[in-house]
Amino acid sequence: MTETTLALKILALADDELILGHRDSEWAGHAPILEEDIAFSNIALDELGHAQLWYELHQTLTAKEPDRVIFFRRAADYRNTQFVELPKGDWAFSMTRQYLFDAYENVLLGHLIHSSDARVAEIAAKMRPEEIYHLRHTSNWVKRLGLGTATSRRRMQNALDELWQYALQLFTPSADDLALIAANIFPDLAVLQQEWETNVRAQLTASDLVAPPSRAPLALTRAQHTEHLQTLLDELQMVARSEAYGVEW
Repeated sequence: MTETTLALKILALADDELILGHRDSEWAGHAPILEEDIAFSNIALDELGHAQLWYELHQTLTAKEPDRVIFFRRAADYRNTQFVELPKGDWAFSMTRQYLFDAYENVLLGHLIHSSDARVAEIAAKMRPEEIYHLRHTSNWVKRLGLGTATSRRRMQNALDELWQYALQLFTPSADDLALIAANIFPDLAVLQQEWETNVRAQLTASDLVAPPSRAPLALTRAQHTEHLQTLLDELQMVARSEAYGVEW
């Protein structure tokens, strides 16, 4: 198992956090109530901060600066899932996506704090308290909307039905996973999926929502993206690409 193998895994984690944080930030000033406008903006900032932690570890492994990695890569070189790059949709869609991701991260971080790589374990321990808060917040919204009006429940169910298969891409293994699992650096994604589904299905049942049937993750690599990622990156990278890399303002 090489540092390159670990770097690719870390990059995928960072890209998921960055792109989801960007999507969440699109709700700033547009959330349904002022209190949630502040809360969801803070969640977006947390996700971007978590991305920075992973990008800094990626820099340690590859000597590639985070700013260059974020602002000067093509969409095809990003390693996030399609799940996080989909447009924000309505409030039910964004909240459902954030909840499903939070449930995934809580399971993942619960394993990573025991990683044999001290750097990975340290980052996981730093992120975990914030992610516990995220999950508490979004699971409350899932229940609130699922048990709310007929309209809110319908919108939540529609979002869940659309997002479920995309969410399972978080558990799609790569060719390098076996080496990381054997070295006790990362957990088996099949184990994570089982824990995630158990937790999520219980929450959805309590929220009067129906989880789609169990199925295998999408057979997609993290190099396969929708057209939505390029649109997002055009906006994200516009200012940085307007100047030569390294310019100081």
